[in-house]
Amino acid sequence: MRRQGGWAAMAAALALAMSVSETSQAREVVPFDPNAPAGTIVVRTGERRLYYVVGSGVAIRYPVAVGKPGKQWFGWVAVDGKHVTPAWSPPAEVKRDNPRLPDVVPGGSPRNPMGAAALTLNRGEYAIHGTNRPGSIGTFASYGCIRMHNHDILDLFERVRVGTPVVVMR
Repeated sequence: MRRQGGWAAMAAALALAMSVSETSQAREVVPFDPNAPAGTIVVRTGERRLYYVVGSGVAIRYPVAVGKPGKQWFGWVAVDGKHVTPAWSPPAEVKRDNPRLPDVVPGGSPRNPMGAAALTLNRGEYAIHGTNRPGSIGTFASYGCIRMHNHDILDLFERVRVGTPVVVMR
């Protein structure tokens, strides 16, 4: 992949990213590794931030909730599905810890932890998704999924496609 350089490319990338950053105070455009491929999602669990790399040294940064200690995972995966108001079936580990949970929570239900949309990942039962618990954003709260504000997952949802690379790091 050929990297575009120079101030003109950076200004164009910033203009593109800024056009949507004003819709949310939580989302912001920030400098990012200029060698990171455009279109990549980078999750930094220690920061509890997700970065969508726009390119030319710029990313859109979103606050997220990440896995609780002992529930985190790290590595490279890809988006393998895009779902609006998805139903949720609790994974076996979650069901074991919370046996009263139903087998399926319908999409759109206030009890559904997936929120407005979900990007499923090709690593088991994990997803990047919205939440019905916005107060959990910025914390270590999940069983390994990445939680976003509903308005932020909807923004990210429009930017990515199936196959988008995702890297989760400390």
